Amino acid sequence: MVFASAEEFLQSAAPASAVCLITDVRMPGIDGLELQRRAGLKHPGLPVIFITAHGDDEIRQRALGAGAIGFLSKPFDAADLLGAIDLSVSRLTSAAF
Repeated sequence: MVFASAEEFLQSAAPASAVCLITDVRMPGIDGLELQRRAGLKHPGLPVIFITAHGDDEIRQRALGAGAIGFLSKPFDAADLLGAIDLSVSRLTSAAF
């Protein structure tokens, strides 16, 4: 699913059934780091992957330190994104058992 904003995502029922959350760091309204925090409060364990053109080392460390499983800087290799998504699926699958 695609959402117009972080707020729209948080207000939807989607986080409960999501395999992962793919977001950017800079967005209008709630930024990606705040979205990661709020989504984690509502749905602990929801894997978060960042894709961004604004990924300095501090932001990268904050995102990964808060539990993000991927932080990809644009331009990125599609294989890296698929690897992060695979990791998300495997974490959720192993947590379900």
